[in-house]
Amino acid sequence: MASRHPDRFLLGLGVSHAPPVEELGQRYLRPYEKMAAFLDELDASSPPVPKERRVLAALGPRMLRLAAERAAGAHPYLVTPEHTRRARAILGPRPLLAPEQKVVVETDLVRAQEIGRGGIARYLQLPNYTNNLRRLGFTEEDLAGGGSDALVDALVAWGTPEDIEARVREHHEAGADHVAVQVLTAPDAPGLPHEQWRMLAPALAAMADGDG
Repeated sequence: MASRHPDRFLLGLGVSHAPPVEELGQRYLRPYEKMAAFLDELDASSPPVPKERRVLAALGPRMLRLAAERAAGAHPYLVTPEHTRRARAILGPRPLLAPEQKVVVETDLVRAQEIGRGGIARYLQLPNYTNNLRRLGFTEEDLAGGGSDALVDALVAWGTPEDIEARVREHHEAGADHVAVQVLTAPDAPGLPHEQWRMLAPALAAMADGDG
């Protein structure tokens, strides 16, 4: 892959979560050590996967430091601009930081929060995410019932394309190099969100080009 597409290959690595791992009949133990050992195996493989061609799905401080030391950087999922700020402080100035940001192109508050809550609810059953959200100051009340309005608004940017651009910009101002925008739509929406992508493209492309 890397030989056919130079400078385009990037291997994303994560340690998953206890519930899906245990559903497979395995025990979820010492994820940090498991990741470090796997990186050792990549270093020793033939051909190796070099540090600059891998990123870690890091959330907590230890995994973020590992991402800085043993990979090109981090790709945190289900995070806020405040997490991006903290992650940049841990990673230092050079490693890649590419957080994910969920968005809903919808200006009606009730509808936007309904879609957003549906998009985050399953992740609130996974301890790695809930522990990270607690570190960011969210409470048990925020995590219950599919997520409080405050939690939904913090994790899901909604509104006009300009509103969503403003949240993406917050991540960049907090230290992100790239923001992976994930568009959420209603469960009954057909197919891929082509319309929403088209609506968002001008504002996000202008920002990426440095014009915004």
